Amino acid sequence: MSKIYHQPPSPLQRLSLSLFVFVELFHLTRADVGTAAQYSPPYLPTACYGNDQSQFPASNLFAAAGEGIWDNGASCGRQYLVRCISATTPNTCIQGQTIQIRIVDHVTKPASADGTTMVLSETAFGTIANATAASMNVEFQL
Repeated sequence: MSKIYHQPPSPLQRLSLSLFVFVELFHLTRADVGTAAQYSPPYLPTACYGNDQSQFPASNLFAAAGEGIWDNGASCGRQYLVRCISATTPNTCIQGQTIQIRIVDHVTKPASADGTTMVLSETAFGTIANATAASMNVEFQL
């Protein structure tokens, strides 16, 4: 029976592995805080995909990006994990609910959404918060 010799990783391999782990841990824990409002149909046309109905996920969990995340349209198609963390109205947030939304539009419509990080579809908003609330504070991450 032949022996198998295990060679220890080279310094470059160790550095690469350490860098990979650091980047992955940093990416997994990076979240931002912002505000979210909701908007109602009609949702078409959108700034990202015009009148294309296929832009909307089957779950109807989508949003319009505010200026802070719009990135000159580069946010189109991005998906964010979003959860409600607080609101001025007590009991607005549905505890333990996190959703994944897709950016399909740019916030240019309701004046009440001015300065908002994102404006969620009715379905998305109602999944993480009391649908009668006007807005909420959210935590979101790519």
